[in-house]
Amino acid sequence: MDQTGAPMATKSRANARTRRIKRPDYAKKIGQPPGVLVHLGEIKTEHPAITLFEFDDSGLHEQRFASVLESRDYTPQHRVLWLNVYGLQEPEVMSEIGRRFGLHPLTLEDILNTHQRPKLDDYGNYLYAVARAWRANPETGEVISDQVSIVLGESFVLTFQEQPGGLFDPIRERLRKNVGAARERGPDYLAYSLLDAVVDRYFNCLDSLAGSVERVEDAMNQPRMSRLIGDINRLKHDTRELRRTVWPLREVVAGLQRADERFVRRSTDIYLRDVHDHIVQVVESLDSLRDATGDLLDLHLSLESQRLNVEVRALTVVSMLFMPATLISGIFGMNFHSIPWLERADGFWLAIGMMLFIASVMGLIFWRRQWLQST
Repeated sequence: MDQTGAPMATKSRANARTRRIKRPDYAKKIGQPPGVLVHLGEIKTEHPAITLFEFDDSGLHEQRFASVLESRDYTPQHRVLWLNVYGLQEPEVMSEIGRRFGLHPLTLEDILNTHQRPKLDDYGNYLYAVARAWRANPETGEVISDQVSIVLGESFVLTFQEQPGGLFDPIRERLRKNVGAARERGPDYLAYSLLDAVVDRYFNCLDSLAGSVERVEDAMNQPRMSRLIGDINRLKHDTRELRRTVWPLREVVAGLQRADERFVRRSTDIYLRDVHDHIVQVVESLDSLRDATGDLLDLHLSLESQRLNVEVRALTVVSMLFMPATLISGIFGMNFHSIPWLERADGFWLAIGMMLFIASVMGLIFWRRQWLQST
C-alpha cells in the first residue's frame, strides 16, 4: 500500500487499465530487401552515445564518443575491446559499426528491430545474441523491458541498448577497479558477465512482482475492492511477458556452451551453467507468480460474488419485511364501503400496529435463522 492506505497507486491503476502492448511498425519494411536498416521500435533516448572499453590484464582504456564517426581514427591497444551503443534510432551509426567489425546486414537489421525474440545466431566469424533487460518502476511497480543485443567476436564484444539505464555499470566498475578476473579473461567471459547482469535484473523484477501480489492480497478485504481488477490484470500481463522473454534465454546459454572454442572457451562453461541455473530459477518463480495471480483473480471473483449475494439477501429481507405492510395497506385501500375498522376512529393506528407486529415477528424469525447476521 502507499502512504495514504490505498492498495495500489492511482497512477498504477490507470496504467493497468490503459496499457497496450506496443507493436513495431512493420509497414516500414514492406517491399524492402533483406538487410535494409530501418529502426523498428520506440525511441527511448534523444542523444545516442557510444562508450569504449579496451582492456587486458595490464591496463584499461576508456573513452566516450557522441558519434561513431569520432572514433574513426582510433587504434586498438589492448586484447579485448568492448563497444557499447546507447540509442538505436540512427541506422547510419549501425552501418558504420557493421562495416568496421564485419557484421552481416541481417545482424544489423535485427539490432534495429527492438521486438526480437531472445535468440543466438552463429555468423561464422562472430555470435549474435538477443536478450531483454527488465527493470521495475519503483513508483508504479510496473516492469519495463528494453532489448539488449550482444555481438561476440574473437577479440571484441559489441552491445546495443535502447537507452542508458545502469544495467552494465557494475561490470564497468569491476573493469575500472580490476576486481576479480574481469580483465584477465577474454571476451567470452565479458559476454557471460553481460548476460549475468541481464538475468540478475530479473530477480529485482521478481521481488517487485511478488511485493505487488502481496499488496493485492492484503487489499482483498478492503472496501471498493473492484478497483483491484486492474492491478491483477497488470500483474498477469507483466508475469506473462517476463516469462515469455526469459524462457528462450535457456537456448541462448545452451548455444553459447556449444559454440566454437574460438568464441567461448571451455573454462567459461561453468559460469554459463550458473547463468542457466539462474534462468531456471527465475522461470520457476514466474510460474509460481503466474499461479498466484490466477488465484488472486479467482479469489477476487469469488469475493465479489459473495458480496453481491449479501447485498441481494439484504434487499430480499427488506422487501419481505415491507410485504405485510404493503398487503395491509392494499386491503384497506380497496374501493369498498364495508371494510372492517375502516370507519373506526382508531382504525389507522390499528393498521399501523398490525403492520409493525407482523414485521417484528418476521424480523425475529429471520434473526433466529441467522439471516440478518451477514447483512
